[in-house]
Amino acid sequence: MNELSPTDIEKRSFDIIDEKLLQKGYALREHQIVRRIVHATADFDFADSMRLHPNAVDSGIAAICAGKPVICDARMLQAGLTRLTGRVLCAIDDEDVRHAAKANGMTRAATAMQKLSDAFEGAIIAIGNAPTALFKVLELVKTEGVKPALIVGIPVGFVGAAESKEALLESGLCYITNVGQRGGSPIVAAAVNALTLLAESDEQESN
Repeated sequence: MNELSPTDIEKRSFDIIDEKLLQKGYALREHQIVRRIVHATADFDFADSMRLHPNAVDSGIAAICAGKPVICDARMLQAGLTRLTGRVLCAIDDEDVRHAAKANGMTRAATAMQKLSDAFEGAIIAIGNAPTALFKVLELVKTEGVKPALIVGIPVGFVGAAESKEALLESGLCYITNVGQRGGSPIVAAAVNALTLLAESDEQESN
């Protein structure tokens, strides 16, 4: 077999994904999100476990086009959002967050979300690691009256991950999530990067 170029490899990968994923009946733009997740994980189970709010894609694209920040729970996720340089906020390693988390007996991920809550309004909140961060976001939305444009909440783990996603699904907020314990920063990065590509395409078409 001749050596394939990176472009050819990606195209063939998406062809393989589309052959199966098109059977799931996702709307065109939702399909773009889920195919990126399947591509990032090589796992078709996500085609069945993903849950997207009816307004999720439009809300996410609008937030990106408006220059709103993406607030994330982990440096790994921040590093994976390659198309949004300078617009991604992550406070988990901030010194004041470390001290406050220790003093209050909270996780750093939850404390970081509390610190960044002033930036929630109209933003995209991306959580791929810590269920405690997602629970804290849902709490802050209720107590402080802030409303993100979209929550991409797909934390991973055996303790609280599935429950935090169920809480997001029941929150009335706009979401991209999945059901169960599986998740992680690469999955959330894939979803947000797919939204960014769609936003860039919309902007090019409007110019």
